[in-house]
Amino acid sequence: MCYVYIMLSDTGTLFTTMIKKYTKAPYNHASISFDPQLREMYSFGRKNPKNPLNGGFVKEDIWSGTFSRYPDTTCVIYKLKVSERQMSKMKRVLHVFIKNNDKFLYNILGVFGVSIKEPIEFSNSYFCSQFVAEILHRSGIKLWDKLPAMVTPDDFRNSGDLELIYEGRLFDFTPILEHKP
Repeated sequence: MCYVYIMLSDTGTLFTTMIKKYTKAPYNHASISFDPQLREMYSFGRKNPKNPLNGGFVKEDIWSGTFSRYPDTTCVIYKLKVSERQMSKMKRVLHVFIKNNDKFLYNILGVFGVSIKEPIEFSNSYFCSQFVAEILHRSGIKLWDKLPAMVTPDDFRNSGDLELIYEGRLFDFTPILEHKP
């Protein structure tokens, strides 16, 4: 068996604070990693840490990316046991995103769709939790009975299939500190 890691986070930015006021959920961003040290995470978010309006598919870097600008980021990290076949499928799906990085947009209307309980989907357009749910879904992993376009970060937090491994300040997560460049 293999593990995939899902991190939910709250940077405290204006955008995340607005979402948090509406959702009442402690975390509002979801990322996926195949590495227990979270050296490589993937999601949909800011392409440039200084510009919240330019979003899309991102490879997240804790030490030099958006997270580095918000040292008080809080997070919760889960692991999910998957088969080797599921892991292989996830990596193939992720490779399509990596290869076509510049063709993907942030699905801001999809975030609005979740709030009105109506999925709003566009090809090549995702929001963070939709992307993570899509990776799992395309790999045969079904955690919920809903479309990926309706999955929120809180759905991950409330899933009984995920095993909690850490909750607290992101920069206090020991495996990350041990591998700081």
